[in-house]
Amino acid sequence: MYFNPDTLAFVDGEFVKADQAQVSSYAQSLHYGYAVFEGIRSYATPAGTQIFKAKEHYERLQYSCNSVGLPLSYSIEEMTEITYRLLELNNLSDAYIRPLVYAGTPNMTLKHASTSNLMIAVWDWGKYLGDQCLRLSISPYQRPNPKAVPIEAKVSGHYVNSIIASSEARGRGFDEALLLDMNGFVAEGPGANFFFEKDGELFTAPPGSILRGITRNTIIDLAREAGINVTEKFFTPDELQGATGAFFTGTAAEVIGITSIDDLVFSTPYQDTLGHVLAERYHALVTGQSVARSSSLAHS
Repeated sequence: MYFNPDTLAFVDGEFVKADQAQVSSYAQSLHYGYAVFEGIRSYATPAGTQIFKAKEHYERLQYSCNSVGLPLSYSIEEMTEITYRLLELNNLSDAYIRPLVYAGTPNMTLKHASTSNLMIAVWDWGKYLGDQCLRLSISPYQRPNPKAVPIEAKVSGHYVNSIIASSEARGRGFDEALLLDMNGFVAEGPGANFFFEKDGELFTAPPGSILRGITRNTIIDLAREAGINVTEKFFTPDELQGATGAFFTGTAAEVIGITSIDDLVFSTPYQDTLGHVLAERYHALVTGQSVARSSSLAHS
């Protein structure tokens, strides 16, 4: 699914066959989840293959490395150029891109790594959560306490929480989970940010217990440019009563509608919601059909 015998990945300065990439069984990242990553997409546009917001994604990768003490010896410009070359070598335009910075040296201690490794993989991957609207359930698992971990860093180990929450919800017959924070406020999905619509406005959780997604920020920009009011606030599940629609945003998921959360069914068909309007605007933006002031599609 992710690679075949001809697929190339970038590993520590070289383009290598993906099925030949190796890591030590004693790697610190393997044992403790001590790694950071990004999820990025590229699109076929009238101007050619374009990575959407490469600069913002690689800036966040740098931030994540700094947050957990992982050294990173590549610049944003270098990683961007490597990624374009990797897409070209794999003959991909519409692709999902996964950079991973990890501590691959054998190390069983709990000390910061003195060196790191960089792997970048690319593959053809459709929308992570599909194209059909989702049925969610409030998870019994909470988002991690932001005083325990750097919650706005995209740390590999954080996603154990996501795997558990998502698997638990799916095990009860739902499509995905919706997690609360430690104070009982709605936070986000296991791998996507959450928005809901009420009285012609959009609401989403503020920074605190969420990852401020780059897709989330793009949707907020697109909404405000269209004259839609967006409020970032803490809200409880009870405040979702009366909402007419909801959706998830994320690089892997893009923008996907939500029909219900447990017993709460949203009254407006998704195709008539603000979320659907913004999904179309987002698609036009990333595929180069329109350019918003906030975009940085160009490969420079």
